[in-house]
Amino acid sequence: MLRVVWPINHACDLMKIDRLIISHLRNVSAAELTLCPGLNGLSGANGAGKTSVLEAVYLLGYGHSFRKGGRDVIVQDGSDRATVFAEIRVDHGRAVRRIGIERSRDGWRGKLDGVDVSTLSDLFRLAPVCCFDPGSHALMSGPSEDRRALLDWGLFHVEHHFLGRWRRYQRALKQRNALLRTNGADAWFDPWEQEMAEAATELERMRRVYVDALQEQVATVAGKLCPELGRAEVVFKDGWKDLTVDDLISRCAGWRTERIRDRERGFTRRGPHRADWRIRFASLGNVDHYSRGQAKLAALCLLLAQVLHHRAVLGVPPIVLLDDLPAELDGTHQARVIEFLRNQDAQVLVTGTGDLPADRLFHVEHGVVRCLDAT
Repeated sequence: MLRVVWPINHACDLMKIDRLIISHLRNVSAAELTLCPGLNGLSGANGAGKTSVLEAVYLLGYGHSFRKGGRDVIVQDGSDRATVFAEIRVDHGRAVRRIGIERSRDGWRGKLDGVDVSTLSDLFRLAPVCCFDPGSHALMSGPSEDRRALLDWGLFHVEHHFLGRWRRYQRALKQRNALLRTNGADAWFDPWEQEMAEAATELERMRRVYVDALQEQVATVAGKLCPELGRAEVVFKDGWKDLTVDDLISRCAGWRTERIRDRERGFTRRGPHRADWRIRFASLGNVDHYSRGQAKLAALCLLLAQVLHHRAVLGVPPIVLLDDLPAELDGTHQARVIEFLRNQDAQVLVTGTGDLPADRLFHVEHGVVRCLDAT
């Protein structure tokens, strides 16, 4: 599932990987791939290492995996570290940036153009990544945390001030939760709730503007990908539930009113950190009752709508990872997804056990990656 570690916000006008080098990542001991700017297919048997290649790209954009398990499981058995290196073409293809990330017992380490970085966020901005994997259907039925992370990922890339507001709110929220757990005096809450309210005002505004802007993209994507489900729209909830919050005063008053109940539970129950959004189709009922197939299509519509919006605002789409696409979608919907991404000029890495439509095809077997053709 999608989870987000926030990088520093910089827009790059072209973000495509030319060369990818992987070392000691799960069952991939060593691999070097020269990727094409379009559709890259990775074919092979289950467990061959295809998903590990996608995972390597994902690490460059997030600093953690989309697969289950702790951080150390990505390191190959018998090795003390896993590394991923990539050459990223930027500036309309006129320049190349070299980025690398390493996971060892000492934690994460990153390099940018051969120089150690003080924060991995310096790397993440160069490789914005969207990922559709076999667990993505849970984006609709799972916890709001994952959907909120997806929303904020999109906002981070297109809204310059979002990261600062998000960090400010999270810092104040952490302090309020600490006071709730330690039974802090009421007077101690006031400055943190004021801080939360000020950050929340802008945070909520940005989210609503983004969701409103995304409505057209969601309808466009759904019309191309799954027109049989009817017109799609995004439904947004701000996290306040039954509380009406329109200004700073009402936000602070809402948190003051909730202190007794929040003390009992040890955390802040309402606010932007509880926001949620989902996609709703005209021909379907409650989103909680979607079938697995419908949930997959709904999740994919949200992801692809963000790809469309990212390209519209920044001029380029993010890198798109599609793990085991043939197993997740039928042939008709696969073709629609591929056509959509080709029209967006997106760099795509797609895996499957059989034939794959690709501009460049790789075969993966026992962790060994071999290019079958090059265009």
